[in-house]
Amino acid sequence: MFDSLSNKLQDTFKKLKGQAYLTENNISEAMREIRLALLDADVSYPLAKEFVDSVKKDALGQEVLRSVTPGQQVIKIVNDKLVELMGTTSEELDLSKKPSTIMLIGLHGNGKTTFAGKLAAKLKKQGKKVLLVAADIYRPAAVNQLESLGKQIGVPVYSEKFQPRVDLLAKSAKEKAKQENFDAVILDTAGRHQVDTEMVQELVLISQMVLPAETLLVADSALGQEAVSVADSFHKALSLTGVILTKLDGDARGGAALSIRKTTNCPIKMVSVGEKIDDIENFHPDRIASRILGMGDVVSLVEQASEQIEAEEAEKLEKRLKSNQFDFNDFLSQMNQMKKMGGLSKIMKMLPGGKELSKFNIDDKQFSQMEAVICSMNKKERANPAIIDFSRRKRIAAGAGVNIQQVNSLLKRFFTMKKMMKKTSMMNDMMSEMGMPSMPGSMGGAAGGLTRGPKNMKKKQRRKKPKAHGKNKKKKKN
Repeated sequence: MFDSLSNKLQDTFKKLKGQAYLTENNISEAMREIRLALLDADVSYPLAKEFVDSVKKDALGQEVLRSVTPGQQVIKIVNDKLVELMGTTSEELDLSKKPSTIMLIGLHGNGKTTFAGKLAAKLKKQGKKVLLVAADIYRPAAVNQLESLGKQIGVPVYSEKFQPRVDLLAKSAKEKAKQENFDAVILDTAGRHQVDTEMVQELVLISQMVLPAETLLVADSALGQEAVSVADSFHKALSLTGVILTKLDGDARGGAALSIRKTTNCPIKMVSVGEKIDDIENFHPDRIASRILGMGDVVSLVEQASEQIEAEEAEKLEKRLKSNQFDFNDFLSQMNQMKKMGGLSKIMKMLPGGKELSKFNIDDKQFSQMEAVICSMNKKERANPAIIDFSRRKRIAAGAGVNIQQVNSLLKRFFTMKKMMKKTSMMNDMMSEMGMPSMPGSMGGAAGGLTRGPKNMKKKQRRKKPKAHGKNKKKKKN
């Protein structure tokens, strides 16, 4: 989502790298480019101007430390100001009451129903007993969609198809939740194509009837300044407790995420980052600022890995690595884990310098091709890749619909990765004994083994080797 803004800001900081000092001239030039980048990201002009003036004031008032460059100094100031703009800290949902009612509101098509399902799945994972309520009685498919989502995640859905008053439906749902000891009730209310008096009045009646712990506006991040305007209107009528931004994985320019908190004084609590039921995250201003400035988001990456990778499976893999038993079954398992986390390209974006890493031609389509090759192997070949000779490679290539060179490439990468992962595992043991923190685990090894960077480095090393011997010179003379 923030790719365009991120690229423009990083280009601006690169220009400052060659400067020896921060002066009024080079700061003014940098601030002009930052302002243009913010305007292009659909941040309103007054807010963009206020942000840039604040950064400029701090940059001019600071003496550049000897240990950092002018560019690094400005990055630090911009990072702090971005965090301040988006809300400084992450804010959790209020689930202190039992049941806690969460009321989702917003315009039509902004993803309320889908988000209701995602939120229910997240709370269920946390051990909460959740009830979904189909409070959108106007859109014909809304109830069916919510019931389908509820069935998919194993969460009950309350609906009354012949109840004309939504406030009474919501009241009945909450009474049921109290009787059956539910922890949370999620109301999926009706949307409209625009904010109108009738819609707001209905939402006010529902709010008065159920007294929600959370009133959350679900807004499409692609709307930019319009989303900010919608949030402001709803906040004035209903006193929002938070905002949810959907479609953060799309090509939206980021203006809504950067502007909503400052304009409405209402925190962004969660974001939807994909189409899968697990693609939902708490909003962390510091981590988003870090992503925008190209510094990655390792903390979120580790959290996602801990959610998707079971401790038992990781332990099992570590034992197999130590005993040199890592095979193509384990390799396939690692690839599936990366898929769960959104694929290698998404993982790389969350690492520091992700923009530079993308130059290694990392393509998630390669994973599908590799998977096809592995699935064309028989059980013995997967368990013992060393037995895969030329005739077996030929058969595997035909079965996977690829050429033999692609099978050779996969085998080469596999054996390289296996060595690298074993070294990492041994190094972790040594560091653990010395009381030092461990190195990145098997996921890092897998990523390194599948990129093209290490392969290119090896080629460079091979070119250097002949120069150390006299054989090549003799051949040239002959």
